[in-house]
Amino acid sequence: MFTERFLRHRRGVHLESEERARLEASISEIKTLPPRTNIVMAGDELSQSILLLEGFMSRYIDDRNGLRQLVAVHVPGDFVDLHAFPLKVLDHDVATMTAATVAIVPHSELEAITHDLPALTRKLWFSTLIDAAIHRAWLFRFGRLDAVGRVAHFISETNVRLMSAGLSDGRRFALGLIQSDLAEICGLTNVHINRVLRQLREERLCVFRSSLVEILEPAKLAARGQFDPAYLYIDLQSAESPSSRPRLNS
Repeated sequence: MFTERFLRHRRGVHLESEERARLEASISEIKTLPPRTNIVMAGDELSQSILLLEGFMSRYIDDRNGLRQLVAVHVPGDFVDLHAFPLKVLDHDVATMTAATVAIVPHSELEAITHDLPALTRKLWFSTLIDAAIHRAWLFRFGRLDAVGRVAHFISETNVRLMSAGLSDGRRFALGLIQSDLAEICGLTNVHINRVLRQLREERLCVFRSSLVEILEPAKLAARGQFDPAYLYIDLQSAESPSSRPRLNS
């Protein structure tokens, strides 16, 4: 089921079978996309939105010199540009960070949902409010945390989001981003991110092994990044249950 991860384990939100079936039926196409590929450009007129099924995607803005700033990272289960439905034109670009599989939902289908299923419409709206909450957390991270705290916050946030999607066991997950991505996300240079990752390893909080992240002390890492998962509205007890955990190779 393509929509299985959408709003999975969110507090107070549950897709009824009729709603999930309607959302599934609204998908016009499934696409597999290569990594590092622009999918939407700022200013393009859009007639569809993207539900991310596998992989990582980002939103970013270029400065006048063409230098990129990542402003959001999306994980499986996210409606990457649902806000394009009412806006039609975005103020940022959308790109894959890794190879990705996406479901395409035409805006005409979303328009029909707003008329036929008001409860599902509110749940779609809810997902955009989660996006806004994550943006606020990113602003806090940039404005109030030091370099180590920024990385600790992002890793803790990503861990919880992937737990909700069934892609983290609470301590280990495949991130799939390169080191320069992590530096950009946290507003650091490539040299600085090296020092931060070394410090996290030496403090026995978090270890990066190729594309696999291992969190040695989840509570201490969260405390180092002043991370409170409340803004993600995830039912952690449900997400942490054994039936929700993937099996990861050692």
